[in-house]
Amino acid sequence: EKCEVLDDQPTCGQKTMATCRATGNSHHQTFDGRTFDFTGTCTYTLTKSCRTDPALPVFSVEAINEQRGNLQGIRSVTVHVYDITVGAVRDEKGVVRVNHHHSHLPITLAQGKLLLQQKGRSLLVQTAFSLKVLYNWDHHVLAKLPASLSGQVCSVCAN
Repeated sequence: EKCEVLDDQPTCGQKTMATCRATGNSHHQTFDGRTFDFTGTCTYTLTKSCRTDPALPVFSVEAINEQRGNLQGIRSVTVHVYDITVGAVRDEKGVVRVNHHHSHLPITLAQGKLLLQQKGRSLLVQTAFSLKVLYNWDHHVLAKLPASLSGQVCSVCAN
C-alpha cells in the first residue's frame, strides 16, 4: 500500500506496479506494455536504475538466453542491488548464488532490505523499494516496479 495525506486526510491505496516480462522464446513486454521479439543467446539487461534518485537505489537485473534445440530458454538471472549479487541458474532449482556462494532459500540480506524466497516453483527476489523479480528457473522472468519508478529505469524493459 501507498499512504499519503490528501486534503488534510490520510489516504491509503494499492501501489500501482509496472511489470516487464521476458520469456526464453524471445517474447518481451516492457513496463509500459509494449511487446517485441528478439532472439539470440546473449546476456541482456532487463532493467536497471539510470537516474540518481534517493528513492531508487542502484540496481540491475540481467538475464542470459540459451538455445536448447528449437527452443530458447533463460539460462540464468542476476540481480545486483545493495552491493549484493544474487544469481539463479536453470539447473540449480531452489538454490541461489549470493556473491558467488551457493545458498539455500529463504534468505534475508542487507539488514532486511532484500528478501530471497521460493514462491511456488519460482525464485522471488524482493527489495525494500518494491522491486520484485520472479524467475521460474527455466524460461520466464518477471520484473515488477512501482509504476512511479518505471520512468527512472533503462534497458530492455524501459518505457
